[in-house]
Amino acid sequence: MYKIQVRRTISKNMMHSFSSTAQLTSHMTYNASCIQRYREWLRLSPGDEKNITVTDMILFTAAKTLQQFDYMNAHMVSDKEIEYFEDINLGCAVDTERGLMVPTIRKAQTLSLVELSRKLKELAAKCRDGSIRPEEMSGATFTVSNLGGFGVTGFTPILNPPQVGILGIDAIDYAVKKTSEGILYYPAGHLSLTYDHRAVDGAPSARFLQALCRNLEQFDQLV
Repeated sequence: MYKIQVRRTISKNMMHSFSSTAQLTSHMTYNASCIQRYREWLRLSPGDEKNITVTDMILFTAAKTLQQFDYMNAHMVSDKEIEYFEDINLGCAVDTERGLMVPTIRKAQTLSLVELSRKLKELAAKCRDGSIRPEEMSGATFTVSNLGGFGVTGFTPILNPPQVGILGIDAIDYAVKKTSEGILYYPAGHLSLTYDHRAVDGAPSARFLQALCRNLEQFDQLV
């Protein structure tokens, strides 16, 4: 019965999202060589750094990038009012036996990569064992959802109103492109950004996505 109630709540929230917003999704690819190399380097660490995942690294990069694009870190309060936030409170979708849950990493822009990784793991564990508190699942200003682990290379993440943006993390596969130095065979990471077109136009949302991809491609400089 509990699981059915959770599904009803999720269904109600999803239908409200579609009916109350003007959603559009853009997709972009980045060269994941840098984050993959950095991840392999972290594996050699004797501390918590060895437990850092690619997801942690993308969340960290998203928090840093959002600081430069306040129009993505915002709430569409009404058709006439948009509220912008200084703090980056990241909602992180977590898959549990009870259904989808979205805890919030507060002030993510102030956390180090290790701190953010620890916090995400702590909140995810609480979601899965049922000890998560309501206040730990509220106040998000932007959300991230990850289906990359299932091999998904593109999807349309659904907004969590009144937030104006949600980032979908997709799989990393391999691609070929022509460069000035010849043909490059590289690991291609995929991202999907859904945004509320009432609050953000296509070009500004694309600029945010471009900046996010650039930061991922230069992750060693970001940290």
